[in-house]
Amino acid sequence: MAEKARQHYLFVTYPIQSHINPTLHLAKHLASSTSAAVTFSTAVSAHRRMVSSFPNADQEFNNGLITYLPYSDGNDEGFKRDNMDLKEHISDFRKNGQRNVSTIVGDLAAAGRPVTCIVYTLLLNWVPDVAGEHGIPSVLYWIQPATVFAIYYHFFHGFESIVRAHADEPSFTVCFPELQPLQIRDLPSYVNVPVNDTDSFNATILNSFRELFEILDREQETRVKPRVLMYTFEAWETEALASVSDIEIIPVGQWPNNTGYLFKEDEKKYMEWLDTKVEGSVVYISFGSLSVMKKEQKEEMVRGLKESKRPFLWVVRKDNREEGDGVVEIEEGGDDGMVVEWCDQVRVLAHSAVGCFVTHCGWNSTLESLVCGVPMVAVPQWSDQCTNAKLVESLWGCGVRSEVDGEGVLQGEELVRCLELVIVEGEKGVEIMNKAKNWRDKALEAVSEGGSSDVNLKAFVDDKFH
Repeated sequence: MAEKARQHYLFVTYPIQSHINPTLHLAKHLASSTSAAVTFSTAVSAHRRMVSSFPNADQEFNNGLITYLPYSDGNDEGFKRDNMDLKEHISDFRKNGQRNVSTIVGDLAAAGRPVTCIVYTLLLNWVPDVAGEHGIPSVLYWIQPATVFAIYYHFFHGFESIVRAHADEPSFTVCFPELQPLQIRDLPSYVNVPVNDTDSFNATILNSFRELFEILDREQETRVKPRVLMYTFEAWETEALASVSDIEIIPVGQWPNNTGYLFKEDEKKYMEWLDTKVEGSVVYISFGSLSVMKKEQKEEMVRGLKESKRPFLWVVRKDNREEGDGVVEIEEGGDDGMVVEWCDQVRVLAHSAVGCFVTHCGWNSTLESLVCGVPMVAVPQWSDQCTNAKLVESLWGCGVRSEVDGEGVLQGEELVRCLELVIVEGEKGVEIMNKAKNWRDKALEAVSEGGSSDVNLKAFVDDKFH
């Protein structure tokens, strides 16, 4: 009987690295810190890459902590950007994902392992329907900052007209409740979609967010307040967490670790290479798992790195290499730098030799840099990255946002300027470093026993909501 009463959380996430990482962090932590059973489910295409070293990679398996059980989204070989329409892909994903996740929930119940709560992430607005079909609760896990959540909330609740009216004025300032003043350039890129644009990638994603907040609005009809788990730390975003009073936001930020990478780690001995470098001297560069750095940007990066004369470790994925981009030249030697196709980013950022992170400011990278106390040079491109860069520079003071040219390219001399600000032991550099360490300490406090993240997660699990 005790086993039947055991809580069982099913985590469902979209099959890309930036969604899998934080979801797996939380799933692992929940499984290790509570008595709950945890099943992690992403689409077959990503699941295969995560567990490629195991036999029968498409099947369920348990690693002693959590169970991995994939669902088919109808594209088991993965989404091919070049030959598939995005709207068609999302429609097929919804239809197949909803049917197959529902089957998983039914099969688990039939096997005596009933799911008691489904935790889902972005782009999966159909999951609450699956939960409702089976009579179990669901909860959103927001894997971006609380500030971005608050911006979207207010955008869809009274601020859409003013943002749209000034969409072509990057420096126009918007004052959302409780948040620091934000310019249009600081907002998530999707809110700047023109009204008459209904078919583009950006419009499709904005519509997905709109639907998500409509789901949360409907939940208020059945609960006093909808609940949202959030991948941030209470001490990092106090004002943003207070900005949305209609929703109970539960910050459960976790200490990041090596999770289910979809990319093969480079065999180069980059950690040993870091061991040979002076403390705080290395510039680490990575633009994440999705961003594609164009040839001109790579050339400017090479130019800036050479001019800065600092040792560097640069991640350039296999799918982002091309002839004459300067990357091969670095790989062949002659400069005090190393290029890798992929690496264990948390281990790199935690290494004492790393003094600065040049980043696209995706939330995973931003959070990992913050918890490791590493200053940042922000080079945001799209989605939440511009907001994250604003937080890095203005709210947390642990880095600088670079300026790009009209083509969105970070010029070599601008890279040098930014590196001089954050990595040199002048007044500004020391201030940035001290603040970076301060935010790291607050994260450490939150995840320790009795800290805010620890208490919040345990309270959520113990609540009668389930």
